[in-house]
Amino acid sequence: MQRKIGTIARGIKCPIIREGDNVVDISIENILQACNTEKFTLRDKDVICITESIVARAQGNYITVDNISEDIRNKFDGDSLGLVFPITSRNRFSLILKGIARAFKNKKIIIILKYPCDDFENEIISIDELDKHNINPLTDNIELKDFRKLFGQKFHEHTGIDYLEYYSKIIEEEGAKSEIILSNEPKTILKYTKQILVCDIHSRFRTKRILKANGAQKVFALDDILTVSIKGSGYNDKFGLLGSNRASEEKLKLFPRYKESNEIVSEIQKKIYEKTGKNVEVMIYGDAAWDLVDPVVSPAYTEGLKGKPNEIKIKYLADGRFSNFKGKELDDKIAMSIKEKKDNLKGNIISEGTCPRNYIDLIGSLSDLVSGSGDKGTPIVLVQGFFDSYID
Repeated sequence: MQRKIGTIARGIKCPIIREGDNVVDISIENILQACNTEKFTLRDKDVICITESIVARAQGNYITVDNISEDIRNKFDGDSLGLVFPITSRNRFSLILKGIARAFKNKKIIIILKYPCDDFENEIISIDELDKHNINPLTDNIELKDFRKLFGQKFHEHTGIDYLEYYSKIIEEEGAKSEIILSNEPKTILKYTKQILVCDIHSRFRTKRILKANGAQKVFALDDILTVSIKGSGYNDKFGLLGSNRASEEKLKLFPRYKESNEIVSEIQKKIYEKTGKNVEVMIYGDAAWDLVDPVVSPAYTEGLKGKPNEIKIKYLADGRFSNFKGKELDDKIAMSIKEKKDNLKGNIISEGTCPRNYIDLIGSLSDLVSGSGDKGTPIVLVQGFFDSYID
């Protein structure tokens, strides 16, 4: 009989994870308890999704502001440092900035911030306001004093935080001098300093290339900082500070370490099969998958999650090729098309509009929305039916 329900994503509650806890056993125990109490069963190709935060917490992957400061001093010298395209986030960047400023006490920090939208496409200066002053964000730079004079408004109305004031205050409270320029051109920083820390996430490699090609003396990115332990601290040898979160006023949690994360997903997959006989897939997902502030959606996932959907657009078939059919005859035609589809539909018109993104990106974004980052207490998400089709 054809199943009447497609994809289901369930948030699984579990205890608060602490450093040293066994994420594998805790995840399995709580998933199986949920199956029992909520009366559902695991199936082959179900996907167990675990938020990166509990994995990193169990790993004890923490650093301090002083650890950041020390590594910045290891990599930079001189009287000034430029920060190019940091995200506007109290949770993600404020403590990183604090550590950088601490390393440059009595020296100068220059920040280049994008405008008129932030990294999440929130409007931070209205286009109408820019037009009134004949400012073109593609070509024009705005210094802080000019921004205040022209606009006299908060830099980030969406959050209610004026990030120009907020970031300046963090720098100055650590005894450094601050200067902030609004610009969408990374080369702008070279007018102020030749030492640069690239702070953008997904375009960081391009930004580094541009700066190196145009005369920068020292260029590092956030994924170059804390790649090794500083005095027993946590570290991430692949992503450095990217994906880190504030844990306290002087402490950050890093993104999970790659090797250990792969061992975790493999072990969960193996033990679930031993306990239930079901072949599930497992992934660790960034808890900011949908707004792209983690360096990757998933630092670790099992083999069956590699690849992209290879799907037929049912709407296209119903409205086009089979528009003269209806009822059971139409269902049979579409079912046969699904059964007979080629292994690779890339470029084929019948797959048009099916958004062939990676499985991990799609499932990670779904899991992030289900689990949330607030008080839901569901850091594990069980996704069922994702790999089903109309004919299953």
